[in-house]
Parts: sequence; structure tokens; C-alpha cells
Amino acid sequence: MKIESKDTDIESLLVGSYFHIPRFQRPYSWDDENLNDFWNDVVVNQSEDYFIGSMVVFKKEKQQFGVVDGQQRLTTITILLCVIRDCFLKVGSNDLAEGIHQLVERKDRSNRNEYVLKTETSFPYFQEHIQKFDDDPELDVDIQIEEKNLSNAHIRFNKLVGSVISAIDNDASIPEENKNQVKIDKLVNLRDAVLNLSLIFITLDNEDDAYLIFETLNTRGKDLALTDLVKNHFSKHLKARGAVDHARLKWESMLDTIHNSSSDIASDNFIYHFWSSRYEAVPLKKLFPKIKKEIIKATAKEYLNSLVSDSKIYRSIHEPTYEWSKNESEVSDSLYALQMFKLSQPTPATMSLVRAYREDKIKYKKLRDSLSAIEKFHFIFTAITSSRSSGGISAMYSSFAIRLFESKDSQEASNLIQEFVTKLRDKRPSLEEFNVAFKEVIYTNSNSKQKNLVRYILEKFSLHYGYKFPVDFDELTIEHLSPQKNIGHDGWTESSIGCLGNLIFLDQKVNGELDIKGFLEKKYILNDTGCSLPEFILNTNEWTPDHVYRNAEEMAQVAYSEIWRI
Repeated sequence: MKIESKDTDIESLLVGSYFHIPRFQRPYSWDDENLNDFWNDVVVNQSEDYFIGSMVVFKKEKQQFGVVDGQQRLTTITILLCVIRDCFLKVGSNDLAEGIHQLVERKDRSNRNEYVLKTETSFPYFQEHIQKFDDDPELDVDIQIEEKNLSNAHIRFNKLVGSVISAIDNDASIPEENKNQVKIDKLVNLRDAVLNLSLIFITLDNEDDAYLIFETLNTRGKDLALTDLVKNHFSKHLKARGAVDHARLKWESMLDTIHNSSSDIASDNFIYHFWSSRYEAVPLKKLFPKIKKEIIKATAKEYLNSLVSDSKIYRSIHEPTYEWSKNESEVSDSLYALQMFKLSQPTPATMSLVRAYREDKIKYKKLRDSLSAIEKFHFIFTAITSSRSSGGISAMYSSFAIRLFESKDSQEASNLIQEFVTKLRDKRPSLEEFNVAFKEVIYTNSNSKQKNLVRYILEKFSLHYGYKFPVDFDELTIEHLSPQKNIGHDGWTESSIGCLGNLIFLDQKVNGELDIKGFLEKKYILNDTGCSLPEFILNTNEWTPDHVYRNAEEMAQVAYSEIWRI
């Protein structure tokens, strides 16, 4: 590997070269904090020959370079130069504006206009909305995360440079006739401060060396991202042939699927769960070396296709409205419950199950029953008893996921699922543990963190007993039979008032009629309006904390032995 380096500055760099941000690079990601730090270092605390570090590139053609390290800084500098250029135009200094634009866009040896900095991932937004000189954008652009970051940087620098110009307008000590020239002088100083930034320019001979350097630089840095490293690895093995870069398009399709989800999912976690649902459970920090070893040139295309297809599966298990039909509502309901429980442990298993269903290895009923078993297990194990696993649960899920992925036919898959469900059943906490924890689930106005769980439980009981309501479940409210105003009186505490044994579902109209009436009056109104009530409540004429806890115990028995029985 041949490496050359030299000391230079930004102006020399932009005057003599063209730069291309290759497809393995991460998107532009600087936020306001990064931009403010850059502005303060370069402009506010201006000093001669300010050093901004190194920039690593590889040779493409004569004076054409691909950027390995430094693309965030180079993109930021280009945006700031474009803002300064546009400000020169606003103060009527067209020559200075055109002078700066020569560092953004100029003619190549074939006399064709070419941008000095070219990027694929944000094309055409970066070119049309930022780099373009004194002309309106001609293309509509689909705004994604990178485009939003570029737009934010452009807006931020416009405000910062604008504040410098506004300060001159507001300075009464400057004669009005001199203010425009002072603005021009200030913009020239700002331009020169940017162009005089010094750096070390490191050049590699070829693109293959660039992949290795990119990986090395990023594995040693604090900004390590599994997604970036895996993208780089695929780019190394799947070179573009012809005008269409299929690998890049597939990779972007995968990221779009993940990033456009309404659920809070990340590409690093997706790749981690993808691997642990198919091949091996490896800690996230140790995963890339494993991927690098397993994915070679001969298999890279197959692996990338699998990532693309699994990204839709991953999104569908985290976003129950994505790619599930009304006829599959029982599956999406179970997936929603698992998200409400805030679980990641079952993800490899749920991915593998949905994948097997999508590939027609298992039927809908098998998928529905399997996900229901996971939901029921974690309701008892996680949501209620808050049991802790030493790692055996995660290992069980990953092992099952991999074996299901490797299964040859539907019969083998069915046997594996039956064995897996049996393991879930055997790992359930005891009824005694469940009973104690169930009575500790509470909901009051001042303690509402378990409200969604309470609604979930009340809905399951309503469905189990076939309770009738005049509106959909989403429109029902939670009613405290003994009202919350009783807390601190006659033995009532927040725990007994908020206990599940004291809670029922009502529609808003009836709930308003009950207000804070006494128990017997409430019961009379509920009977009179035809509302469904638990048998325990129907058979008693008084309501004390003891009644609440006894009702909760009966509910716990039904929950454990019937509703959430695996």
C-alpha cells in the first residue's frame, strides 16, 4: 500500500482537485452542536493557519479523488462557502461571488461544468439546493435524513453569516454610505478564514486500499457504527457494473425501510438481530469481524438480498400496521403487545417465525399461535413478575430462530415450534409469584406509568368474558370503582385505589354519569345502562380495600390459568 501525505490548505485543495464521496461513506450527519463548534473555531476564534486535522483520499483519475476520511468537514466547508457566495450576491459583489463559486463548480479539461465536491447519496439535493449558483432548483427532491441534515447546516450557516451582516446594519458608528463595503470586507475576511484552514492531505493509490483504511479509521474511532462498516464491506465486494449501482440501490432500499418506520428502530440493531436470527448470536461490538469473515465476494450478493428482505420483516414486527392485513390482526396484536412490554429478547425468534411464514414454511395458524405463546409468556414473565434472565432466555430465542431458519420443511419447522412453546411453558413463573405481582399493578392519575398495561389487561378480560360495550376499546376509559378522592380515607391507599381489582372499562358517557358516586349507586347505574360487570362485583353490596384485593386475586387466577395460559 502506497501512502503519500502533504501539508496544504482548503483553497489549494479546492483549486486543484475534484472530490467524490464514494458509496461506502456514511451520510452527512453534522448537527447544530458540530456546526456551532466549527463556526466558533474557524470564525469567532479566528487565527492564522487553523489546523482541522487530516483528510484521506484515494486516486481515481488525475486530480480526481475519492474521499475516505474528512467528508463531513469537506461537505460543511462547501456549504459555508456557498452561503458566503450567496451573501456576496446579496450585497452586489458579483465578482467575489463568482470567485468563490470557482471553488464550488468549475469547468473540467473537457470544458464541462463540474462540481468540485460530488456526492451520490444526497444527489440531487446537495447540487440543486446548495451548490447551484444564482438559479432556482429545477428538480423536486425526496427529502430523507441526510437531506434534512444538509438543509439544517445550510440554514444554520445562513443565520450565522446573516447575524454578522445584521450587526453591521445595526452599528450606528458606521456611516450608512460605508456599510455595504464593510459587509463586503467582513465576508472577504470570513472567506479567507475558511480557505486558509490547514490540513494534512493523505493520498492512497487505489480504492481497494481505501476500503481497508476506512474500516481501520472507523474501528479505532468513537463514531464506530456497524451499519457503516457493513456498508463499506459490501461496497468492497459488490462493485458497480455499468451505469446502475445495484448494490448501492439495494442498500439504500434497506435503510429506507428501517428509517421510514414509525417505530423507533435502528439499522445497527436490525443487522444485529438479522444475524442472530439466522447464523449466530454475537455481541454487537464483536459482530463486524464475524460478518467480515463470513461475507465474501462469492456470497455478498446473497447476503445483501437477505438483508433487504429481512428489513421489511424487522419493520413489520416493530410496526404492527406495516404489511399486516386485517385478516392477520391477531398476529399484529401480539406484536403490538411485545412492543408495549418493551422487549428485545424475543426479536430473533419473532423475525424467524415471520420469515418462515412469509416463505410459506409455516401456516398462519402456526405463526399466530407461536407469537401468542411468546406474548403470554412475557406478560407473565416480564410485564407482571418482572423476572430477570441470566441469559438463558436470550440464548433460547436465538437458538430457536437459527434452527427454524435452517429447517428443511414444514414438518421440521412445526416440530421445532412445538418444542419451543413447551420450553416457554416450562419457564413460566409460578402462580404464587404471579398473584403477588398482579396485585401490585396499579393505575391512578398520579401514578400512570402502567396505564397502557392496565388497558391491555382490561381489554383481554373483556374479550375473555365477552363483555359488551357501545364503543370500540380505544374509546373506553378506565373507571375506579372506589374513586381516587378516597385515597387517604377509610383505609384506602393509592395501591388499593389503583389496583386492578378496583378498575373497570366504561364508555365516556356512562363514566361521566358515575362521577364520584358511591359504590351501590354506581352499581345501580351500571346495571340500569346494561354495562357488563365482573361477577365478583355483581355479587357484593359493599366495596372495601379487602374486596378489591380479593377481586384482584380472582382475576390473577383467571389470567394465569385461562387468558394467558400457554
